[in-house]
Amino acid sequence: MVLQHIVRFGAPIVLIACMAAPAVARDKEAPPRPAQINELYACRDIADPAARLACFDREVGELSAADQAREITFADKETVKKTRRGLFGFTLPSLGLFGGDDDEDKIERVETTVASVADGADGYRIEMADGSLWVQTDGKRMPLRPRVGQKVEIKSGTLGTFFLSLEGRPSVKVRRER
Repeated sequence: MVLQHIVRFGAPIVLIACMAAPAVARDKEAPPRPAQINELYACRDIADPAARLACFDREVGELSAADQAREITFADKETVKKTRRGLFGFTLPSLGLFGGDDDEDKIERVETTVASVADGADGYRIEMADGSLWVQTDGKRMPLRPRVGQKVEIKSGTLGTFFLSLEGRPSVKVRRER
């Protein structure tokens, strides 16, 4: 009886909490801007042209030195997108290093090709052309063994799961190993 009440009333509460989570995630603050950039931007507020130019020269010099010493890194949107694609399948903490966790930037699937195949404990170990290694975890039998050069689609599922489909065939559950 108690279990029926938990299932009956607990499920809607969990559903509401899950629906509210994305709204909370969107309200996150952007990661703080590096101090070197703030100091450079502050130069714009100097009224005297000579002092403003001196400030820009000094701050750009310090920014350049920090860049050469690899204390600061710059990345355009395309580089961030490539990096996110390369990390697809790994669970990483949200540090704001690759932009926000915006839904528009989130990668939900990757298409690649098979580079090599080996047998694993629960199915196949498939290395992709992009260098990633995916391991089958559900023990399902694939109708045909994957072949080198075959097209693959890997989609993210719920709760950190991933599914691999070979040329549109039924998918199997996988995890990224490398």
